[in-house]
Amino acid sequence: MRNGLLQIFEESYRELRPRAPIPEIAVEFFPFANLNNTIRLREGKLRIRLSDLLEAAPDSVVQAIAHILLAKMYRQRIERARSTLYRRYISSRNVIDKAHLLRQIRGRKRIDTARGCAYDLEAIFEELNTRFFHGLMARPQLTWSRNRARNRLGHYDPAHNTIVVSRIFDHPRVPRSAVEYIVYHEMLHLKHPVKLRGSRRCIHSADFHAEEKLFPGLESAKLFLKQL
Repeated sequence: MRNGLLQIFEESYRELRPRAPIPEIAVEFFPFANLNNTIRLREGKLRIRLSDLLEAAPDSVVQAIAHILLAKMYRQRIERARSTLYRRYISSRNVIDKAHLLRQIRGRKRIDTARGCAYDLEAIFEELNTRFFHGLMARPQLTWSRNRARNRLGHYDPAHNTIVVSRIFDHPRVPRSAVEYIVYHEMLHLKHPVKLRGSRRCIHSADFHAEEKLFPGLESAKLFLKQL
């Protein structure tokens, strides 16, 4: 275990709960597939797992993580300065690149099929590629989700170069334009990757929004999605 790691968490505990006795604390770095950090209270013992991507993080960043995790556990206010410090660190290009690499190595991307009962995502991609991108966009993996998710209609996973569309759209009663819009939106994420502005991640840039407005029937497609 990294030197001083346990002491950092004990000191953070004292700051947040000065009158409470410090419970037994176990901290370890764990090879998560993503940049995750977890905290659990089991039989009076705090069990904390930090992403092994953070093993080389400065003490100030680890202190910020300890504060955030313990504050969440005991439902206390998280200091904005510490939250900003942590976000700035994990949003650095070096950490983002390492996180993507680990997701490729450790993570599992469940790929089902691009050909659904009503719509073929690969065919839709190629049509959109010709209409809006001069056929120049390299096709990523495309797949329908395994369940009919309503909370995540579509997403682009850069670590696995995959566009996933919720299977809720694979139905004859769903307008083709709505499926095309979902795929087009995720193609724009492929063209316009997330950018960093200070400590903040810019997911939808001005260029992204400008190109999104080029999609015919944009408003009707968005209206249909709101009704789901």
